[in-house]
Amino acid sequence: MRTSPRLDETHQEHAPAPITAADLNGATPGDGAPTDDNGWSDVSLLRRVLRPQTLVSFGLAAAIVAFMLTRFDLNLRAVLSEMRHANPLYLGLAFASYYGAFGFRAARWRSLLESADIRPPDGQSLPGLPGLSAIFVLSWFANCIVPAKLGDAYRGFLLKQRARTSFSGTLGTIFAERLVDLATLAALLVGSGFIVFGSRLPRNITSWMLFASGLAVVVVTGLLIIMRFRHLLRRLVPTRIRHHYVRVEEGVIGSFGSVPTVLGLTAIIWLLEGVRLYFVSMSVGAGISLAAALFVALLASLLTVVPVTPAGLGFVELGIVGALTLFGVFHQTAASVALLDRVVAYWSVIAVGAVLYLITRWRWR
Repeated sequence: MRTSPRLDETHQEHAPAPITAADLNGATPGDGAPTDDNGWSDVSLLRRVLRPQTLVSFGLAAAIVAFMLTRFDLNLRAVLSEMRHANPLYLGLAFASYYGAFGFRAARWRSLLESADIRPPDGQSLPGLPGLSAIFVLSWFANCIVPAKLGDAYRGFLLKQRARTSFSGTLGTIFAERLVDLATLAALLVGSGFIVFGSRLPRNITSWMLFASGLAVVVVTGLLIIMRFRHLLRRLVPTRIRHHYVRVEEGVIGSFGSVPTVLGLTAIIWLLEGVRLYFVSMSVGAGISLAAALFVALLASLLTVVPVTPAGLGFVELGIVGALTLFGVFHQTAASVALLDRVVAYWSVIAVGAVLYLITRWRWR
């Protein structure tokens, strides 16, 4: 098993104490994990939903959807009618593609955790794929009801609660996962864009492709700088939070011990995003190719990079409609695809996640 990078002397002086059983329902000050008072917990998740910032973000999402309806002169009644007559077989395949991807996400995360040597104390094992998949669904549920991708922090809290792992180290693996996601998304977006448009790329599409590529270059360059100058950066971090930073850093750097496996699983995950949208489009007869569906799905995911609304609510729908019209899809049908896709990848997550939340809240305590 690959071990984490050796800590420098400064970090050893302030090293946190080992995580104990008391961490199941709280946090240890040494690890810097959230507590029930000021960090993540089941109660704080519910409180965050009712915060003014969250309510404002939902209001913004509603305004964007209203703008979409007026911008494309859509007849909402006709759109809803088309959605009701969608082919249930293709919708079922869309659901299967979407929820099947959680298994691959869990497998990838487990690989990252093992590479970074993030494990429970006393030689215990990490949760299996079903357990990690459940944690993923719950984190997606949190992302769907609160803005700013706070579900990522909630995922770290849930693993700490379930397996007593280091919260800071776990956040490092999640950060590494996001880096791989962004780099792979950019590569597939550019590749699928050239496949479907060839050399005749629309100007706005070229801008999005350049944005994705530039963002990927920035984050990868940032990672390389952290790896190359990590000892210098540690000395620049204030002493009182240095051990938190070091654990996150070790989680990030240590995650890349099995790059081929992680990249392969990431490619499958993003391809399933395209497969899901392809089946949704087939359900209403939109008639786009798989490559076009992949491009639209990736573009929609890119719109969630700036998490102003929960899971990009409003921005994603508008982006899907705009992208589909570039492929000759009628506005009404494009809106049906966008809204149905969000039923699969947003509203169903809230329903499934709420049930799973209640079950795990009882079982994991």
